[in-house]
Amino acid sequence: IILTMQYAVVIAFVLIMGSLAAALFFMMKNTTDSKKGGKKMALALTLRIGFSVLLFLAILIGWKLGYLHPTGIPAGA
Repeated sequence: IILTMQYAVVIAFVLIMGSLAAALFFMMKNTTDSKKGGKKMALALTLRIGFSVLLFLAILIGWKLGYLHPTGIPAGA
């Protein structure tokens, strides 16, 4: 199940970066209908926020359930 959590985190990061890239594309795209591009950019940024919150919650739940373990510098060192 740990490997599944790692894949889920990687997929979430790809989704976050993809929606950020889509927002950049819609922002840089030169169209005559700027309102349509602005709405698409806002939707892409909203999706990025949603994916980020979902990733944070998934990491927190995985840690609480014992699927993820912290590594690195011990607390208080």
